[in-house]
Amino acid sequence: MYESMMKVITSYGLISGFAIVGVTMWLSYWISNTFTKGRLHGSAIAILLGLLLSYIGGALTGGQKGVVDIPLLSGIGLLGGAMLRDFAIVATAFGVSVDELKRAGFVGVLALFVGVGTSFIAGVAVAMAFGYTDAVSLTTIGAGAVTYIVGPVTGAAIGASSEVMALSIAAGLIKAILVMVMTPFVAPMIGLNNPRSAVIFGGLMGTSSGVAGGLAATDPKLVPYGCLTAAFYTALGCLLGPSLLFLIMRGLLG
Repeated sequence: MYESMMKVITSYGLISGFAIVGVTMWLSYWISNTFTKGRLHGSAIAILLGLLLSYIGGALTGGQKGVVDIPLLSGIGLLGGAMLRDFAIVATAFGVSVDELKRAGFVGVLALFVGVGTSFIAGVAVAMAFGYTDAVSLTTIGAGAVTYIVGPVTGAAIGASSEVMALSIAAGLIKAILVMVMTPFVAPMIGLNNPRSAVIFGGLMGTSSGVAGGLAATDPKLVPYGCLTAAFYTALGCLLGPSLLFLIMRGLLG
């Protein structure tokens, strides 16, 4: 019985991946509603559980891909791949009202450059505080602070070590979790209650998962607007990281 079940689960990895994520999300929202009364969004708890399970999976198998190294959970690798991620980002854009998007105008575009620039500077400053001095490492970690996607893309392009790229991913994940958890608390203070402010917020923060989770906890209607500029933010970071930002760092540090 057990062997037959395992054969079915491993043969239909994507379906089992959906089932596992569904159970995880149900558990996360139950924890959110039961223990935090919804103050800590279920999506944030789900990310924390995912990171914990990934660590446990890697520790148990000695592998490099976390839970994917466990045959029973291999479908997570398909579900969490780039194809479905990009599909989800594109799907959110279809919920956008073009008129509301136009109202953001120049400020929305400016928010993208300000968001990328400030995140990069913060990441570089932290990396320097921990003793990194070469342009490649500083640029990679700074790009990771932009998002955990921009970091490894930049590192691979400029020849960073795997350890530095791992640090850049960690920096991006911490940022995503902080944005997701803190957004509902700061939203009333910054006027995050309309599509225009959501567009600007997505451009400043940039991390698609963090913005999506944070806005979902604030007002689900704002999610498409924040995610749209967050997607542009990631693309802009991937463009500037290995080119202009790296050249600036190399010019400053030699």
